[in-house]
Amino acid sequence: MTDGVASETAQKMPQPEVPADDPRDVDVTILLPAYNEEEAITPVIEEVRETMGGVDGTYEILVVDDCSTDRTGEIATELGARVLRRPQNGGSGASRKTGTHAARGEIVVMLDTDGSYTPGDIPEMLRWFPEFDQVNGARTSEEGTLKLLRVPAKWAIRKFACYLARRDIPDLNTGLKAYKRSIMLRYLWVVPDGFSCVTSMTLAFLTNGHSVKYIPTRYRKRIGKSKFHPLKDTQRYLATVFRMVMYFKPLRVFGPVSFLLLVGGLTKTVHDVWWIGAGIQESTIIIWMTAVMVLMLGLLADLIVAQKRLS
Repeated sequence: MTDGVASETAQKMPQPEVPADDPRDVDVTILLPAYNEEEAITPVIEEVRETMGGVDGTYEILVVDDCSTDRTGEIATELGARVLRRPQNGGSGASRKTGTHAARGEIVVMLDTDGSYTPGDIPEMLRWFPEFDQVNGARTSEEGTLKLLRVPAKWAIRKFACYLARRDIPDLNTGLKAYKRSIMLRYLWVVPDGFSCVTSMTLAFLTNGHSVKYIPTRYRKRIGKSKFHPLKDTQRYLATVFRMVMYFKPLRVFGPVSFLLLVGGLTKTVHDVWWIGAGIQESTIIIWMTAVMVLMLGLLADLIVAQKRLS
């Protein structure tokens, strides 16, 4: 009786962090992509450890150093984290892809290494596995630089993505994300190397029928200087939304375009035939033919996507 109680208690007790040189698999990998974050890396790792100390199961802290020019990698190594150093700077997405491939845990929890996200939300995120395939932290505020540019641009792109994905997306490009590694590995080929990588990770799951959960999270002012480029990165976000929908739900793009052309062709036909009595014009025929061609392209693209899912 006593042995049974002791055994049950031991199973419920949190397990320690697996050392960096221990090759065994773990339950959770905390993935920290980093580039020149020597000011923030220490408090972030310490906060992650404090949080994970109360979570059941084994875990590792994996820092992917994206060819930093400061002491980010050295500090992370000194703190006992497992550190992978990329041979050349590839961007935030490249680090996340490298980390996902190298992770030893089936559940990967990813957060930026600038101190802006709250590691204290990780236990709540892990609570939703295995019911959900991806759990994201939806930021309750915007604390980044250039808020007057970032907030309207992100809102517009998020609303457009909601329309295309056919579901509400509280935070399209959150950097606090937990996911099943086995599923994410299928979609890393669509993840770009830049900042829009997290948008791709979200849309890849949403447009392929995987269950995605959002929890509210507090967003803090980052430590150090932001690497966000407002015009360049906003353009990349928008292009990423288009690209992801074209990869997985092409009819969401081709269908509305074809419908608008059909409506335009019908309106012009009514105007030419009934209002001015000029008969059907060549330009009207071109509009109708274009609408049919766009729809056929969408159907063909959708068929290709469906065949790829089956292969």
